[in-house]
Amino acid sequence: MIEITLRGRGKNAVSTELMTRLIAEVKAARGAPLLLTGEGDAFSAGLDLKELATLDAAGVEAFLALLDELIVVLFEHPGPTVACLNGHAIAGGCVVALACDHRVLTTSPKARVGLNEGGIGLRFPPRVLRLARARLGPLVERRVLLEAGLYAPPEALALGLADELSEDAVSTGRARLEKWAAHDAGAFAAAKAALTRGALDLDPDEVRRYRDEVLPRWTGDELKKIVASVLGR
Repeated sequence: MIEITLRGRGKNAVSTELMTRLIAEVKAARGAPLLLTGEGDAFSAGLDLKELATLDAAGVEAFLALLDELIVVLFEHPGPTVACLNGHAIAGGCVVALACDHRVLTTSPKARVGLNEGGIGLRFPPRVLRLARARLGPLVERRVLLEAGLYAPPEALALGLADELSEDAVSTGRARLEKWAAHDAGAFAAAKAALTRGALDLDPDEVRRYRDEVLPRWTGDELKKIVASVLGR
């Protein structure tokens, strides 16, 4: 079992540095069971908006490409992956959690989980939408994405954003991962590959719409206004 800790400014914001490090650590694990948690009292409160505010169009495109790569690397990791949500898992933080096979969420009433991008004016990249479909199913996916809510633990569990609740998410996550790790590694990897194969693949129309409609919203002045509004709250 390999434990990976998300750490960064502002409640472990998903930054270029954090994503680059996570991708390298997941690849270096070579299929070993992975336990992800966040430093301090949060898993991750979302994308690093302060970094995004400093990037030009090419920089934002590279940032989103890195997020895509992280999603795929985690989702297709051959071994079991468990995310221990020791606090908030919001927006980009929730995306990282959904890319894992299993999510254990703290019972703390302060914790919130959700994909609230739409609520602040951001458009979902197609890979994130594919991930939501794979993990949540069409009915729940529509509610989670369109409602753009942040959910307390009981509702997050009911919606499938978490798979179980625990007063000690890390200890419970370790126990869950140990059970999965006891299975034959080759058989587990084959079954997981069969279940995940092609789930995140984008068709040409999705790629075209991303480049023509979504990416310009992230790389133009609108993003700067959104980031300024959120950071100013």
